[in-house]
Amino acid sequence: MHEYTSTARVWGLTCPGFPEEVSRARRWTRDILRDSPLAEDAELIVSELSANAILHTASGKESGSFHLALAVSSQVIALSVTDDGGTGSAPAVEHQDQEAEHGRGLGMVSVIAHRVVVHDSDGGHTVIAELFTGARRGGHPC
Repeated sequence: MHEYTSTARVWGLTCPGFPEEVSRARRWTRDILRDSPLAEDAELIVSELSANAILHTASGKESGSFHLALAVSSQVIALSVTDDGGTGSAPAVEHQDQEAEHGRGLGMVSVIAHRVVVHDSDGGHTVIAELFTGARRGGHPC
């Protein structure tokens, strides 16, 4: 890395809770990570987490929004989506049948990412997915 970018760089984006904002979140992620071999995985993760925020929380209601953060260092790409809450429970990884129409998104994210963490955040929830550089899916070193 260049001497001026040897530490983590962090970007943030707040989107209104409209379905078309999921594609905006994907483009934003792709633009930032355009030279990374993990860009496609990151784009898919952002798409799933953004769609979940809109579909399952107050982020998808009138005047709702969701916030994305992207941190990049030489060791890890960390993606997070914070929703507006409004649900009684935190997002959870569920391993659904392949025929299920809903409930597979966070499970898919947990397979792609090397680590997924969910925590409460100002009335909502934040889901953080980490992709380790120099590791294969499932956390195995290259």
